[in-house]
Amino acid sequence: MGLLLDTHIWLWSLLDPDRLGSSAKRALRSGEAELRLSPISVWEALLLAERGRVVLAPDPRRWLRKAMSITPVAEAPLTIDVAFASRTVGLEHQDPADRFIVATAKVQGLTLVTADRRLLRCGDIEVLPNH
Repeated sequence: MGLLLDTHIWLWSLLDPDRLGSSAKRALRSGEAELRLSPISVWEALLLAERGRVVLAPDPRRWLRKAMSITPVAEAPLTIDVAFASRTVGLEHQDPADRFIVATAKVQGLTLVTADRRLLRCGDIEVLPNH
């Protein structure tokens, strides 16, 4: 099984693991599932750092490159099919990052690990709630 980590789940796993629920922690640590991360999550992390909502010191780009090199996540490719699917996924909002992340899970057959209630209600994909 492949798991796509929502941006906040990935950041929490690195910066504040106590925010992860027991099912999410188990899934991330089990070694049984391939962990994937969308490039959109890296983009979102950069935006969060630029806005001061998360501290990625000393430099966000260096921090993110190091995090990618030391954590067991593979890149979930952003493809043309993902772009097409981003416009048709059943989300109640138009947030482009969420649409791309959900579309990535849908196109690549991944389960999205998230705490976002809006994404948990998406019937187009399998989700693993952060419980």
